[in-house]
Amino acid sequence: RLTEWEVDTLPGYRGASPVRAGNDAWRQYQGDIFGEVMIALQSARTLGVAEDEFSWPLQRALMTYVEENWRRPDNGIWEIRGPQRDFVSSRAMIWAAFDCAVRAVTDFGLDGPVKRWIHLREEVRTEIESRGFDHSRNTYTQYYGSTGVDASLLLLSQIGYVAADDPRMLGTVAALEEELLHDGLLMRYRTESGVDGLPAGEHPFLACSFWLVEQYARSGRIADARTLMDRLVSFCNDLGLLSEEYDVAQSRQVGNTPQALSHLALVRAADAIAEAAGRERV
Repeated sequence: RLTEWEVDTLPGYRGASPVRAGNDAWRQYQGDIFGEVMIALQSARTLGVAEDEFSWPLQRALMTYVEENWRRPDNGIWEIRGPQRDFVSSRAMIWAAFDCAVRAVTDFGLDGPVKRWIHLREEVRTEIESRGFDHSRNTYTQYYGSTGVDASLLLLSQIGYVAADDPRMLGTVAALEEELLHDGLLMRYRTESGVDGLPAGEHPFLACSFWLVEQYARSGRIADARTLMDRLVSFCNDLGLLSEEYDVAQSRQVGNTPQALSHLALVRAADAIAEAAGRERV
């Protein structure tokens, strides 16, 4: 437990307030984590890491929980403090969990109810396409019934739910560029909507901008990917570290520092550019 409390006796960085200790997100239900765990374990299998006597039974138990709970609204990847909703990126991660479970059986010979998992994988996809895609604008939405978008939708191509150059993904990118780009950097979502239960206003989120670099590279916009990548890397401090957000007006990093998610997204973006450059040479 990381019970959260405000430290009213301390000033934050350059007077920022409030200063908090702990994190109330431990109380939340975040449906995306199941996909993230299963993707990591599937990647380990692909790289030759052998299952031990406990690892696959634990994954089977996890998938049983997912089967029973995947329809639950959640707080999403951003630990939203407003009402729980059916966030599209969370549902896509649920799809990824079933997809990884299916491939563990079909590709690696592990035991499991593969027919049921295949059925549930397709059921999740059908729901996302019918309730989480705005056909009038050709974009996936932040959550079911929403008209807004969210930078976490960029994860849909990363996890293999949809190809980076699929028309639906390209339409989503266009919507993100229209609604969430701020001075060339990507916001997580529109805070004015009040979806997160917090006051409006935040700076662009660095990981999201790196996700956009990756999307550009994998969809053929290599020049755009390189331009944005060069700018983002220039934000690194003297130790080569990145924070959570970037204050464009003040030309400074802000938020949690160093931020692992920013660095992970940087590595993925660099890999995508290198792969795209290799395709160009061929």
